[in-house]
Amino acid sequence: MKTRKKKQNWNLPKKVFIIFLVFIIILFIQLIHLSLFKNIYGINMKEFALNRNTTSNTIYATRGSIFDRDGNNLAINVTSYTVIAYLSPSRTGSSNIIKHVQDPEYTAYKLAPILNMSVEKLTSLMSQDLYQVELGPGGRGITELTKQEIENLNLPGIDFIEDQKRYYPNGDFASYIIGYAKKNEDGSIIGEMGIESKYDETLKGTDGYEKYQQDLNGYKIPDTREEKVDSINGSNIYLTIDSSIQRFLETAVKENSAKYNPDWMLISAMDAKTGDVLGSASTPSFDPNVKDITNYENPLAAYLFEPGSTMKIYTYMCAMEKGLYDGNQTYLSGKYQIGNDTVKDWNGYGWGTITYDLGFEYSSNVGIANILNSILTKEDLKECYHKYGFDEITGIELGRELSSSLNFNYAIEVANAGFGQGILTTPIQHLQALTIISNNGKMLKPHVVDKIVNSNNGEIEYESTKEETETLISEETLKKIKELMYNVVNGQNEGTTGKRYKIDGLDIIGKTGTAQIYDDVHGGYLTGTNDYIYSFSGMFPKDDPQIIIYAAIKRPNYANTIALSESVVDVMKNIAKYKNINTSTKEKTTIKQYKLGNYLNKNKDSVIEELKTNNINTVVIGKGNTIIDYYPKEKVVTNDKVILITNDTNKIMPNVKNWSKREVKYLLDYYNIKYKLNGEGYVVNQSIAEGTPLTEDLEIEITLQNKI
Repeated sequence: MKTRKKKQNWNLPKKVFIIFLVFIIILFIQLIHLSLFKNIYGINMKEFALNRNTTSNTIYATRGSIFDRDGNNLAINVTSYTVIAYLSPSRTGSSNIIKHVQDPEYTAYKLAPILNMSVEKLTSLMSQDLYQVELGPGGRGITELTKQEIENLNLPGIDFIEDQKRYYPNGDFASYIIGYAKKNEDGSIIGEMGIESKYDETLKGTDGYEKYQQDLNGYKIPDTREEKVDSINGSNIYLTIDSSIQRFLETAVKENSAKYNPDWMLISAMDAKTGDVLGSASTPSFDPNVKDITNYENPLAAYLFEPGSTMKIYTYMCAMEKGLYDGNQTYLSGKYQIGNDTVKDWNGYGWGTITYDLGFEYSSNVGIANILNSILTKEDLKECYHKYGFDEITGIELGRELSSSLNFNYAIEVANAGFGQGILTTPIQHLQALTIISNNGKMLKPHVVDKIVNSNNGEIEYESTKEETETLISEETLKKIKELMYNVVNGQNEGTTGKRYKIDGLDIIGKTGTAQIYDDVHGGYLTGTNDYIYSFSGMFPKDDPQIIIYAAIKRPNYANTIALSESVVDVMKNIAKYKNINTSTKEKTTIKQYKLGNYLNKNKDSVIEELKTNNINTVVIGKGNTIIDYYPKEKVVTNDKVILITNDTNKIMPNVKNWSKREVKYLLDYYNIKYKLNGEGYVVNQSIAEGTPLTEDLEIEITLQNKI
């Protein structure tokens, strides 16, 4: 008998089917959504799809260079290279050309003398189980010449990584003016100080980029969209700095610093007819290549200190302009009572009864106190200081410029302000104010940027012009203040304060200053024998000033203005010779500037003869007959030294006695020799004797000392 089968249960398949159908419907709806709508969840799907295969590379702009007024390089971009070695055979693959290092020992043997590294060290680096390796330290930051030398060896597996860095060819030369720029992690270079910072946007240019589609292996996909925007290189900046004058200043400051060990010192020179800063040197200084910075403020524009008696120039000018000054009128010097306070002359007892004209020559504080009691009011003095630019920034093209502090109200404060105590000023304010005297009564705005040139098309984007105020003092006042300043330097009286600055034939006019130093910790003024800031404001020649000088030194280890006058006199003599400004028959030797040619690959003897003809000294390194490098590379002046390196493969230590710090650094850096420099100035001792072969394991100690 047949039995009837039990009815089958279809509930489970139905449920599975329904779930599957719903899933398909959802996918279909999502597909329609993706097809019909541009934005999904706020995302542009077309751009998203493109970007998944799009690569973007930044095309960095080349940073503009900084030059002096004659076009000599002060800050440039240089290409350096890192030597790398490909070690993995996979780089060669099935190619018939070997693209990796097959013989580490042979490769090391060939590279060792060039990279100044041992064969053992290089062999060890190239024997590792790595795809590639850097050959450091000797292979890092190499020059184009060294790269070419390595390329000529045709060593398999050796390659180079190119890099850009900011380079300052003159080291600690006008470093507070130029400043420095550093490289960021993203490869860009950004200015952080001085002109590099102030004009960062101008110098850095505009980066470009390129975008294209790539496949899974990183190769560009043919016939796909490509987008490229070229970079725009930064503009070049030309400063008003004259490198020859800057070198005179640098040498004077460094020699003085080593001899007198001041807290700081500054000497600046300005064109008396244009307001252009021709040079400014200070100590301590720094090398922007190594950034050995102890102070981040530019002394020229950001040092505020009590100026002392140089301010008497402007107090006397103010009195003359009021029409009540009589230089032949007399007063009793020595002491002057103001309420409970006493103003004293710098020698403590004065010179008896003297004229106001002699009071300026002797730098009498009591004379100023009398003038402010009988001729000038507090309001008069403030108005004059304002008119002469001492209560606001000058606007020079330097960052972080500070303004002065002219807070004086009580009678004793007014008197002190009249002879430069209790107020704060900057060196650049003094340079600016002195142009009133050099520019026929009109004050000039100071400049340190001469022009800005577009590096892409050569067009001048900015050019400084002479900017002067209305006439601030009368012709009569101008003539009289010049006479008084002339007597300060050239007077024969016992109390004349500026005799040390006299130079026969130059007609120097000026005013000395000696200011006490305020104790910020305990209050009051410091009382040590050398607790002073000495300064000098001057110009030459008297009748038609061409050069303005402002110099200051804080706490030299001599309590005497000789610490400043020695350096300033040397600077003024050198500038006068260089500029052919009238000097006496004893000073007829002129300093001429000479532009060096390109001596690379030139015959040694012909180069020496050319330089000798132009009164330039030479030092020849090596016994080769062809020049492969030389220093410096721009301009030199009479009796300067040019170092010529020949194509001699033997690296032998020369006698570097009497070389400057900059010169000895150039040579040792060129040979990639480790060294330690002690002191400032010129070489007096070298730890490695002349004639010693130079190898990478040597470390040379150089002792420098300033000429006294």
